[in-house]
Amino acid sequence: MSFISFSLDPEFRMPLYHATDEKYRTLGAWILADISTNKRVALDALATIADVEAGRPHEPWDSENYTVGFGAAGIEIQNDWVPNERGAYSLAELKEAIETYWKFLVSIPDNPDLIREFRPDLPEWQAAVLAWEDTWKRPHPCRGVLF
Repeated sequence: MSFISFSLDPEFRMPLYHATDEKYRTLGAWILADISTNKRVALDALATIADVEAGRPHEPWDSENYTVGFGAAGIEIQNDWVPNERGAYSLAELKEAIETYWKFLVSIPDNPDLIREFRPDLPEWQAAVLAWEDTWKRPHPCRGVLF
């Protein structure tokens, strides 16, 4: 079992996180706030991790609520509005958490009432991967690994 898991709130259908240790509270809060249910942002996080692991340059993380620093040692997260909400996590912890969150997002059934313009013939997560690759003009680093 992973140190962090995710579920949908039954009433509001919004993601919740469950951590085995209080240490991961900031990581879970950051994932839910910055990634939310946006699969393309989850793909950005996965690509950033892969780029850091490979020693490739990566874009700085843009956030409205957190100061986030990715590096070879891992990630440092500071909530810009809550001074005591901060954490540092290894790259392995971050990767496990984001991969777990990606699998959770993919497990949520597509909304049949949602009309999508880009590749409506595909499941939403597959369309998100293709859109990500089209935007960044490269295969996603997790292609062949997670999808």
